[in-house]
Amino acid sequence: MIAFPPLTHPFAPCIAGAANSFDGVDRLSISLIQPRYRVVLAGKCFFHIEETSTGRVRGFRTDHNEACHLARRLEQSA
Repeated sequence: MIAFPPLTHPFAPCIAGAANSFDGVDRLSISLIQPRYRVVLAGKCFFHIEETSTGRVRGFRTDHNEACHLARRLEQSA
């Protein structure tokens, strides 16, 4: 059995902010950035695209890849 040593310095993924940000923050945590739409399994081979802020269903697809594509399209149009 192989034992893995724990990480000595855990890190959180970050996204670089603007170089001239007004509050002096140069990196934002990924957890602060939430998608506007999410794909949710709604039945056997049936997926809803829900708006995260309201929980309303904005679309549906029978294929997961197509549902993800629709969610990305809705995200870009907003």
